[in-house]
Amino acid sequence: MSQQGTIYRVAGPVVTAVGLNARMYDVVKVGQEGLMGEVIEIDNEKAIIQVYEDTSGIRPGEKVENTGMALSVELGPGLLTSIYDGIQRPLPVLKQSMGNFITRGVSAPGLSRTKKWNFVATAKAGDKVKGGSIIGTVQETKTITQKIMVPPGTPETTIKDLKSGEYTVEDVIGHLENGTELKMMQKWPVRRPRPYQEKLMPDIPLITGQRILDGLFPIAKGGTAAIPGPFGSGKTVTQQQLAKWSDAEIVVYIGCGERGNEMTEVLAEFPHLTDPKTGNPLMDRTVLIANTSNMPVAAREASVYTGITIAEYYRDMGYGVSLMADSTSRWAEAMREISSRLEEMPGEEGYPAYLAARLSEFYERAGRVITERGDQGSVTVIGAVSPPGGDFSEPVTQNTLRIVKVFWALDAKLAQRRHFPAINWLNSYSLYQDSLKGWYDGNVSAEWNKLKVRSMELLQRESELQEIVQLVGSDALPEDQQLTLEIARMIREYFLQQNAYHEVDTFCSMKKQFMMLQAIMTWGDYAKKALAAGVPMTRILASKSKDSMAKVKFEADFEKYLAGVDREMQAEFKAMEAA
Repeated sequence: MSQQGTIYRVAGPVVTAVGLNARMYDVVKVGQEGLMGEVIEIDNEKAIIQVYEDTSGIRPGEKVENTGMALSVELGPGLLTSIYDGIQRPLPVLKQSMGNFITRGVSAPGLSRTKKWNFVATAKAGDKVKGGSIIGTVQETKTITQKIMVPPGTPETTIKDLKSGEYTVEDVIGHLENGTELKMMQKWPVRRPRPYQEKLMPDIPLITGQRILDGLFPIAKGGTAAIPGPFGSGKTVTQQQLAKWSDAEIVVYIGCGERGNEMTEVLAEFPHLTDPKTGNPLMDRTVLIANTSNMPVAAREASVYTGITIAEYYRDMGYGVSLMADSTSRWAEAMREISSRLEEMPGEEGYPAYLAARLSEFYERAGRVITERGDQGSVTVIGAVSPPGGDFSEPVTQNTLRIVKVFWALDAKLAQRRHFPAINWLNSYSLYQDSLKGWYDGNVSAEWNKLKVRSMELLQRESELQEIVQLVGSDALPEDQQLTLEIARMIREYFLQQNAYHEVDTFCSMKKQFMMLQAIMTWGDYAKKALAAGVPMTRILASKSKDSMAKVKFEADFEKYLAGVDREMQAEFKAMEAA
């Protein structure tokens, strides 16, 4: 057997080759055009290959060449601001060379070979280093400094020579005593997690600025979350809000099998977005991976691994990374298609039997960790799920929910009522509540968790009362229950509803969230006291301070505004009880 074989059979993106000396997950070049593929099964002398490009026109007898390398990504200066396809081909570079339509068999390196970067050495000859040690820095964008590291897994040794200067990613910048050449670029196989020392407890929240997420269903840094929802319920907008506003330093956004027009919106919008923290373009700390639904399915499967490997690389520098995968359902569909071409035994709804294992492998790569050299870094994974017809009982949603710790359930009915984010507060949950309690007590208020519990109890009570209201109307309820409905409505409309396109309301700080919720609860306490004192319900509901509270979400100077509302509230209820 040699490094070159011939095509024996073609079934869509799955090609069978004979006479090829290959190992599992070797990258091969298929046919006269050298289409990129990966060995995914070996059956005696036959190698089964998934091809990352369209295979139409390929026929038996054409050559297959083995590169002998696993599918890897190039990691180094130049990743940020880039837009890649699923196998790390830079789309803007391909567009320059061939226009809007990419022909088959083309390839371009993930990192520019000609651009020179200013490398500043922070280590020197004679220093002891090992895998993950930082030897220098490159100012990759205005916002982010890339830390140049010794390749992972390198045993402890000494630096022989290292010099600052202007280099391309392929230039040798120094040597180790064991003979290893140091370059600014590393290559890493995408299916293998990058090493770290240990995983830490998820006890620091990822602040998103979205009230329903931070307030009721928080996610921890290094945590995992799923956003399942039917078509049109706001998955993509929610993920874009998280990319813009979460307090992660690096964002990796994977458009995995989404519709072309939806991905176009992302690609057109992101380069023009301003990072609210620095005032620089948001792309300065973002990597986009675009793999639309009309691109070959095999590359869709690879795009998820490409994205998480890039995320782990920045984690190893000590950065907090948030990874958005939109959507893992399309990734699972790609697995299903390839599995059926391989004639594997289908599992539930035709998905392969290893669906759960692949999903858990992916989500397991999230975490807040101590890196090889002892710093802290994190990768938070937020995966959108697109269940057909909004059916949360289908296999991808169910298997995802077994793995992730946060479930943000999007609801088409809420979206139809123009309640955004359309996250159903009765179906959603977060399993990080207990581990994050200490952070909220210390950084927001000791009252925060009590307010949150009270809010959820009121929303739950409202749901129960709504069933009676639908039968007899709200006027038939006792006045204390009518008041419960009113306070719950205020929580829903004043606190949970948020306008992603309003310059003030698009992001809400933790301080503002606490003060808003506290004001609603204070109004509720005053109202209960007034009701007990015999004030008619109609008079309580006509309260002007209640209407004033509705506008606080749009106020930039919210502390001054809420102080005014509080004074108005006190005066109003005092007058009611005195009457």
